[in-house]
Amino acid sequence: MANPLLWLGLTLVLALVQIFLAGHFRTKQYGTDWNVGARDKEMPPLDPLAGRLVRAQANLFETLPLYIGGLLGAVAAGHLGWKTNIGAPLYFFARLIYVPLYAAGIPYIRSLVWLAGTAGLLLILWALIAG
Repeated sequence: MANPLLWLGLTLVLALVQIFLAGHFRTKQYGTDWNVGARDKEMPPLDPLAGRLVRAQANLFETLPLYIGGLLGAVAAGHLGWKTNIGAPLYFFARLIYVPLYAAGIPYIRSLVWLAGTAGLLLILWALIAG
């Protein structure tokens, strides 16, 4: 049985990578002064790649609290088993694959990968609730 906290840790590393990727491409477009400044003034829309990376990061952050809470809850309740063994890595790998698909602007397949990640999350929540 894989340690679910390992998957949690890897997912949090992925979240940091997404933060840095989105930040890098925003800074590349807007400049270092924007990055270190207060960001009070309106900026032009992001280039397509930077915009996609920002949206992919936001998409991860919509479900990440559910993943963290569900996984930690399942660990605390002692509800580990096949659901968490499949759900935790499924969520991680789907989110990992989702980033380049979104960055490349690939439709449909990206949505299928998102559904796979959601299925992983649902397995974790099922484990938390039903054991």
